[in-house]
Amino acid sequence: MARYLKQGKAKDEIAQNDAQVAETVRQTILKIEQEGDAAVRELSAKFDKWSPEQFRLTEEQIAEIISGVPEQTIDDIKFAQSNVRRFAEEQRKSMLDIEVETLPGVILGHKNIPVESVGCYIPGGRYPMVASAHMSVLTAKVAGVKRVIACTPPINGEIPAATVAAMHMAGADEIYILGGIQAMAAMAVGTETIKPVDMLVGPGNAFVAEAKRQLYGRVGIDLFAGPTETLVVADETADAEMIATDILGQGEHGPTSPGALITTSEKLAEETIKEIERQLTVLPTADVASVSWRDYGQIILVEDEQEALVEANRLAFEHVEILTKDPDFFLNNMTNYGCLFLGPETNVAYGDKVIGTNHTLPTKGAARYTGGLWVGKFLKTVTYQKVSEEASAYIGEYAARLCQLENFAGHAEQALLRVRRYGKK
Repeated sequence: MARYLKQGKAKDEIAQNDAQVAETVRQTILKIEQEGDAAVRELSAKFDKWSPEQFRLTEEQIAEIISGVPEQTIDDIKFAQSNVRRFAEEQRKSMLDIEVETLPGVILGHKNIPVESVGCYIPGGRYPMVASAHMSVLTAKVAGVKRVIACTPPINGEIPAATVAAMHMAGADEIYILGGIQAMAAMAVGTETIKPVDMLVGPGNAFVAEAKRQLYGRVGIDLFAGPTETLVVADETADAEMIATDILGQGEHGPTSPGALITTSEKLAEETIKEIERQLTVLPTADVASVSWRDYGQIILVEDEQEALVEANRLAFEHVEILTKDPDFFLNNMTNYGCLFLGPETNVAYGDKVIGTNHTLPTKGAARYTGGLWVGKFLKTVTYQKVSEEASAYIGEYAARLCQLENFAGHAEQALLRVRRYGKK
């Protein structure tokens, strides 16, 4: 039976924090609904010390900003975007329109139609998430979205040049230097200067994630993406240094980012605890990673890989690294995860930044019912039908009886009208 060697905060305590965030977001969205650009500017000045003449960058500003980005950085962005684009294009090819004659004279089909406009949030602050531009803007463009706008916050009063370069290179049609709840609400609700979008995508802090949750329904969203989660599943063949590095490497995202180890080896678990303590003495981002490990870190000891599978599926974490003798066992059998990283040669950072899979992934158990952001999220699969006169009369008799079975007289009449009109004379 699985047992915990380390547990994080209690669920009740986490829920209390979430409630406080939700109320702040509710009030902020309401303010932007009522006051538009004036509220956006007030909030940007308050939280980001940023109140430019206009939040949208002009083409001239974008060109000037990109001209100052080092050539190596531009090349690195191109490399990452080529990988993301290649994988997204292959995903798009897998989504086919269909048309089939299900009965003589009955033609049914579906089409995959891109969403018309999308707002992409590119996080900033302590960590300018350049890669989020590839994952959201570029993927939307591969899907065929006509209008893609992107928002990213200033960093210490400065425009994040590399992020702007990545957004532009990914194909953003409008770029705004704007962050937080105010960016999410402005894109979804619209203001005097920002035309609203049909869908919001991208990761963010707790406030950004909650804003997406509250705006959902008014606009579509990719998924509810909370704090980064990382799970390592390991047996005695793994080593503590790699496990500690990969857990802390994601824990630096924020103080509420869960990191977990499921292992069949108690010796490895104990070594990992010691290694995490050692690395926290030298890791430059230890001020954040240490809190995430202290408050949200977990170690679960299991009997065998079958029990490890059960526990991993129960957690349903965003990122899952498999460091076992047979990683394919989890590839073939695991069902609840955002993205799998199979074997010691790969890691979550590859997926986050460069390899081509998308880094916007389900958290907080959402992997039980959804995958992450991909081309398909930007497409609406819609159906259509065409029916011959003879087929309409034939189908109509069945439809009428079934409608009457449910007491839908008006529905039945729709069918009977066709039976009378197109039936045998």
